[in-house]
Amino acid sequence: MNSGTSETRMARAALTRLIEPGDLTGAALVAVLGAQQALDLITSPERRVPESLQQAVAETIGSGTRKELMVAAGLERWRPRVRDLAPERDLETMRRLGGGLLIPEDDEWPGQLEDLGTSAPLALWWRGRSEYAAFDAARRRIAVVGSRDATEYGIRAAHEIIAPLVAKGAQIVSGGAYGIDAAAHRAALAALATTPGSVHGDPTMAVMAGGLDRFYPSGNDDLLRDIAAHGVVVAEVPPGSSPTRWRFLLRNRLIAALCDVTVVVEARWRSGALTTARRAAEMGREVGAVPGSVFSANSAGCHRLIAEGAANIVTRPEDVVEMAGGIEHCPVPADSAGGRAHDGLDIQDLLLFDALPARAAATPDSLCRVAGLSIGAVLGGLSRLQQRGLAVSSDAGWRRSEASSDGSGASSPPRGGR
Repeated sequence: MNSGTSETRMARAALTRLIEPGDLTGAALVAVLGAQQALDLITSPERRVPESLQQAVAETIGSGTRKELMVAAGLERWRPRVRDLAPERDLETMRRLGGGLLIPEDDEWPGQLEDLGTSAPLALWWRGRSEYAAFDAARRRIAVVGSRDATEYGIRAAHEIIAPLVAKGAQIVSGGAYGIDAAAHRAALAALATTPGSVHGDPTMAVMAGGLDRFYPSGNDDLLRDIAAHGVVVAEVPPGSSPTRWRFLLRNRLIAALCDVTVVVEARWRSGALTTARRAAEMGREVGAVPGSVFSANSAGCHRLIAEGAANIVTRPEDVVEMAGGIEHCPVPADSAGGRAHDGLDIQDLLLFDALPARAAATPDSLCRVAGLSIGAVLGGLSRLQQRGLAVSSDAGWRRSEASSDGSGASSPPRGGR
């Protein structure tokens, strides 16, 4: 349950219209004075800034006396916007759209954003399936970003990697743009549609650079509405705000901060997706990149990250799971839409699952012979099957779990690979 007061919420709603994302002076002023007093200072006619306040703000930023970071300079930026303030209207607009405003004083505020320090957002406007459902602190969030002019290879790679992650309960975060962003969101929504019993109802989050009353780009309007219906769309600017180049650049830091892992699927040598990856690395987050053809300009940025040691190579969902430190699996109930516990396994893990005995335990060496797999593939597969609740170990070896059986001690015939 949110705990921020209505007065604080109103003040922060107003401040998001006055202060641009990433304005260090504005964020520091709010940190020093609190939202309501900061708003009172900006909206008052007083021009003199107490020296003690300037000192406190400078210390919060760690800026020294750079002119553009001084409070007086900030007031010159913010006060022309005071005449446009209408926080009650903005909050009502978002309420009608099925959303609201999440503030740092709320219990549901994503704690990961604090890693941004002074550049953390003043608040987050949201529009989504249910109030604060998508901000569950226990969820693993995976950022998937890349080129706007994605190739068929990149789109397919995104789908192949994302679907199993969503099935395990991860939330996919991206920027709602054309190309890889859109492919990531669509893959997450498709996973919800095909296996609804095994995933959370909010499988994806879109972080936008403009107000949530009018989606951008317009060509993705239907997609973004689907995300709002089944997941959540967020922005740090109020309704009516236009997306600008600066806001797009600043949006990337939110994607990086909100997620445990950032995966770049396709990116050119100079790409905004690389900015997201580097911001993630700066905050100690895991970064991965999908390799592509050496002849593809769309993979040059990914190869650059890998060559610089800034990203791990990602070729399968398990690579992302490992970087995330595990992703909790939400098992499919036995009677859920005809779903079976072993559905969605890749070919190697399906071969291993078929080789597992239902009652007597088998050693990894014997599983190698039955499944026709290497010892490394067997050991890795057993770990994944155990994580999914499909295999159990004992002193005698490995067998299928009871949850993986159809009730007769044998599994249903395998479907085959993905």
